[in-house]
Amino acid sequence: MTLQQEIVGNAMQMAVVSLQPGQTVYCEAGKFLFKTTNVTMETRLGGPSGGGGRQSQPGGGGPGGMGGLLRQAMGTAMQAGQRALAGESLAFQYFTTQGGEGTVGFAGVLPGEMRALELDGTRAWFAEKDAFVAAESTVDFGIAFQGGRTGRSGGEGFVLEKFTGRGTVIIAGAGNFIDLNPADFGGRVEVDTGCVVAFEEGIQYGVQRVGGLNRQGVMNAVFGGEGLSLATLEGNGRVILQSLTIESLANALRKAQGGDKQGPTGGLFSTNAQ
Repeated sequence: MTLQQEIVGNAMQMAVVSLQPGQTVYCEAGKFLFKTTNVTMETRLGGPSGGGGRQSQPGGGGPGGMGGLLRQAMGTAMQAGQRALAGESLAFQYFTTQGGEGTVGFAGVLPGEMRALELDGTRAWFAEKDAFVAAESTVDFGIAFQGGRTGRSGGEGFVLEKFTGRGTVIIAGAGNFIDLNPADFGGRVEVDTGCVVAFEEGIQYGVQRVGGLNRQGVMNAVFGGEGLSLATLEGNGRVILQSLTIESLANALRKAQGGDKQGPTGGLFSTNAQ
């Protein structure tokens, strides 16, 4: 059953979800806005991929027996541990309607757009940290750790959110979204590391140095506003970028409050260090 949802608003969008009997949607703690009274809300540490979205069955040897409960508890603990390492919320909130159709509202935490992605079970989606808003219980939420150098250089950290399974997942970002396919631009695009919102499985994500260790490379890094690295996206698949980065928003707020830390040049001097 397809999740019925509508994304409304402009500068700060929200998703209004119509839940049918038998449907469950979950969100990250802090993304819930409102619900009708016939929708129940339950907070759990586990996500669907860790067994938190499935009901146990009674019985000694089945999924709900001692072995099943132990496996579920271990899966939930591992999932919560991964999210803690990634700086994500430890808990999810689950919403289920009772006695007819119900309505639930969700939103992101920054001024910007939202997008509903439909997963058909053939391709996963990856998103930047904190992009996840809500999803059907048939969608599994996981954490993907970028390897080594790519993760440490990537500006957004080495953590990505990973969505698999079938159903609808709703994500949010800052500013306006643009959809593109690197295959339409010679197979590769280079973007500010903070502009990547989400991309389909099959897209190769990496980080490259801005220029070489020469005069122009130093000028790009120090005065260009991009620091030392750019994100690279290669392959054939959907990519979603955002027009506003969290770092630029933070710098603008500090400047407005008289606490500008980036100095007149930007680039390497544009830092969140206090």
